[in-house]
Amino acid sequence: MSKAAQSNVAHARNHDVSHGSVKSYVVGMVLSLVLTFASFGVVMMHLLPRSMGLTAVVVLCVVQLVVQLVFFLHLGSSADQRANTGIFICTGLLIAIIIAGSLWVIHNANVNMMPTQISVERALARD
Repeated sequence: MSKAAQSNVAHARNHDVSHGSVKSYVVGMVLSLVLTFASFGVVMMHLLPRSMGLTAVVVLCVVQLVVQLVFFLHLGSSADQRANTGIFICTGLLIAIIIAGSLWVIHNANVNMMPTQISVERALARD
């Protein structure tokens, strides 16, 4: 077998290892559906008091996010998945920085540009 063919076979083996099997996709899909129906049940059937409903939905949402990251995006701590996990974490941090910075700028603009110590009559006066 030529070196190119051996390289392609090795690449195919590594490619299969880093991606999930049909069983893992089915498990991920079933877990996602169960979590979706659980969230729907909490909201539509009032299974929990209102004060706990939002907390339950947020927890179910975070659990579903983790399920989808592990089963569909193949994020994990194994050697072949570390690059994907690192890229995902960096992307999340960049998005958080951009959102936090934008909110900070908008808040400062609102505080510094909106007159709060002036009456409506004074603001409408044309002097």
